[in-house]
Amino acid sequence: MKRQKRDMYARAFKRGYLAGVSGKSKDSCPLEQPEVRQEWLNGWREGRTDNWEGMTGVSGIHKLATVTAT
Repeated sequence: MKRQKRDMYARAFKRGYLAGVSGKSKDSCPLEQPEVRQEWLNGWREGRTDNWEGMTGVSGIHKLATVTAT
């Protein structure tokens, strides 16, 4: 049985968020397509904001559940 393909925009957002939360640079975006790259950058921005607000580790676990659910 084949799995359905996941939404590439949701995956890009999630990966961008995880990169932002871990403190990586936005230049580390591996995507080339403009629309998907924009979703990655949106996730990265939100992740960086959460990183700056101290939502990393145990204090940010409630936020991570909503990001990884998709």
